Amino acid sequence: MNKLALPIAILALIATVGSFFYLQSSSELVYVDVNKLLDGYKRTKIVKSEFDEKAKTMKANVDSLITGWQDELKTYEKERSSMSKKEIELKQELLANKQQQINNYQQAVQKQLMEEDKKVTQTVINDINDFVKEYGKTKGYKVIFGATGNGTIMYGETSADLTEDVLKELNAEFEGK
Repeated sequence: MNKLALPIAILALIATVGSFFYLQSSSELVYVDVNKLLDGYKRTKIVKSEFDEKAKTMKANVDSLITGWQDELKTYEKERSSMSKKEIELKQELLANKQQQINNYQQAVQKQLMEEDKKVTQTVINDINDFVKEYGKTKGYKVIFGATGNGTIMYGETSADLTEDVLKELNAEFEGK
């Protein structure tokens, strides 16, 4: 009986080690660094540049309105001493209304910019997600985790990090190569 136990134990050990390596290779866990993909994706830079230009224009419009109101206020302060009480009241009311309109416009612009920023960012994220999904299917991965730096993946071996490969192919696809 003892003569049989040693060969069975060796066979069991070989089967265990073999199945460990087989399972390890077929269910390899991989991840991508989502922040690096967003930062390195060329479309992100283009979309951000376009958005920044639009935001700059809209903020310049607001600044122009504010400057016009401030000029009007300075003129009022200079001419105030020569105005009647009724004219002063009307001008103050006019300036207050104009200031409120500018404030409302400024808030609307900020809200619009926040919504557009969210929309274009989501578009880029959707592109990346769609690409990673296809990349995973093509390369035969069962799961690709997304690391965001906020604790979703605390540690990953560099050999399991697909970020650079995915980024290279993502940018090549974007550029039409």
